[in-house]
Amino acid sequence: MNTNIINVGIIGLGEVAQVIHLPVLDSLPEQYKIVALCDISPQLVAAMGEKYRVTNLYTEASELVKQADIDAVFVLNSDEYHAECVIAAANEGKHVLVEKPMTLTQSEADAIIEARDRNNVKVMVGYMRRYAAAFEEAVVEIGGFDNIHYIRVRDIIGPNSFFVQQSSNVLTFHDIPDELKEDKRVRAERLVKEATGLDASSPYSSLYRLLCGLSSHDLSAMRELIGMPKRVIGSKLSEIPTASGGNFLSSILDYGHFGVTFETGVDAQGRFDAHIELYSSTKSVRIQYNSPYIRHLPTELHIVETAGETFKQSVVRPTLTDPYTRELRYFYDAITKGTEIKTTPEDYKNDLAIFKMIIDSLIEQEAAAAV
Repeated sequence: MNTNIINVGIIGLGEVAQVIHLPVLDSLPEQYKIVALCDISPQLVAAMGEKYRVTNLYTEASELVKQADIDAVFVLNSDEYHAECVIAAANEGKHVLVEKPMTLTQSEADAIIEARDRNNVKVMVGYMRRYAAAFEEAVVEIGGFDNIHYIRVRDIIGPNSFFVQQSSNVLTFHDIPDELKEDKRVRAERLVKEATGLDASSPYSSLYRLLCGLSSHDLSAMRELIGMPKRVIGSKLSEIPTASGGNFLSSILDYGHFGVTFETGVDAQGRFDAHIELYSSTKSVRIQYNSPYIRHLPTELHIVETAGETFKQSVVRPTLTDPYTRELRYFYDAITKGTEIKTTPEDYKNDLAIFKMIIDSLIEQEAAAAV
């Protein structure tokens, strides 16, 4: 019997917990055991407790982290509360996996780093796309590029509900007090203003939330492949709302001798187009992602190359093991074997810097146009 089973407490039992984390944890009984659940919805925490045979149930995260037998806490609740929950868990000596975005501000990220180091615990940001086998193979493939000419980073998707409603049964209840909903709204406005200087009335305020949410995956993966951009040359935000209410953004990022086009948006189409494609003189590599809400859809590596008269296209599917499962295996090894975590809070701070660069480029362009 494995004596290194990690006891997990989960904070936040919404869509991503129900569709992804709870089933994945339940599928890894040799590594993890769910021993506590927390959500601000009393009916939801009761329902999930019954489903996953968990009796330690909480509606206050501050109480869950005090449970003595918990080794690691998964912070899966709304991002306005991430820093508070991560720090509370670290202060109780618990390791933490926190879903993206880890925080909305640099000051929150710094506070998490301080708490982690003071308590000597592990904190891992849930960037599962960077743990996909196809992505890791892509890192090796582009290591042999003589020169990069151009990169496209794209994440244009339909609503998550399109995939979730057809493949999962997500429980929701209407028992959250109005004062907690208001607290969430006020926190969001305060944190976005701290990060960007923008009031909630600015269209760039909602864009910042999109960047922190959907786009954080793409920009984080881009950084692992090619590092940080020098600057954002320019950006354009669509002026017409989409059917689903989302924004469409295109930006050009400067990497010195080449540029990156970054495209992101949410509409009402039932498709998921998330990929990173890198071009050199004789070879291109594309990592093609599928919706994470249908876990075992494969992430693929597409390679196109020319050698002499030979033109070759290949598609590599390294595994059907989903990136979330691979991510949790990495987290397990980090706790039990001391292996390094690549998606650290320090690493995440670079994404906050890029989000701010994009927002600043829009503000500067708007100011220049008004002159």
